[in-house]
Amino acid sequence: MADKEPVPIRPAATVLLVRDTPVFQVLMVKRHHQIDFASGALVFPGGKTAPSDHDEAWAGHAIGWAETDADQRPFRIAALREIYEEAGILIARDAAGVHFTGDERAHDARGVVAKDDGMFMPLVRQLGVFVDLTELTVFARWITPDFTPKRFDTWFYVAKADSEQLAICDGWETVDAEWIAPAEALRLADAGQRTVIFPTRMNLKLLAEASSADDAIARAKARTLVTVLPKMERRGEARVLVIPPDAGYGAVEEPMERIGV
Repeated sequence: MADKEPVPIRPAATVLLVRDTPVFQVLMVKRHHQIDFASGALVFPGGKTAPSDHDEAWAGHAIGWAETDADQRPFRIAALREIYEEAGILIARDAAGVHFTGDERAHDARGVVAKDDGMFMPLVRQLGVFVDLTELTVFARWITPDFTPKRFDTWFYVAKADSEQLAICDGWETVDAEWIAPAEALRLADAGQRTVIFPTRMNLKLLAEASSADDAIARAKARTLVTVLPKMERRGEARVLVIPPDAGYGAVEEPMERIGV
């Protein structure tokens, strides 16, 4: 019997957008039930990188381009594009360095950009703003296990929400957007009131160790990045998923029956 073709690993990016008002919260969106990955789950805004995210022309439309490693630029562009598409928030500044607070043009263009990612740069140009790569701090990097039907190499970023933009779900990939305390999201997941897949749950736990948005960013900057590639192991008759013990999450042995990957 021929060996099965290996599942391709798709590059992806996601954003933990945090704020302190009224309390320390993170923005999460609920995936549409018809989406083929993590359908119905509560997740951080994000998705796969697109060819246009690799366009070198972004150099003229991005703050922090020269200071950002070349291999990181497409992931950060993708993260900023995805949070705009899924939650309607554009992390950008104008030529004077003032945070973009949203307008009708940005609101009306979401559907166009979602259908054609190549329209993201023209929108940024039309708005006269620059997407801000410096607002993103690496939080974690996870690669989906090799036994799953879909695999992603996902960079998680944390960013502080300090503009007046409202989070509004897109209605096709996401059906709800909510600001929620990390501990509360975990409580709802444990109570069965929310579906939260394993990587999201682990990063919520890590985020919950912080006391504020600034603390979350400071902790992320201080951590040594260890790529997480979960592995399945046996403990007697039980199968568990384990992750590197030095990745910052502590010792993790997750029963396979609880995994939603």
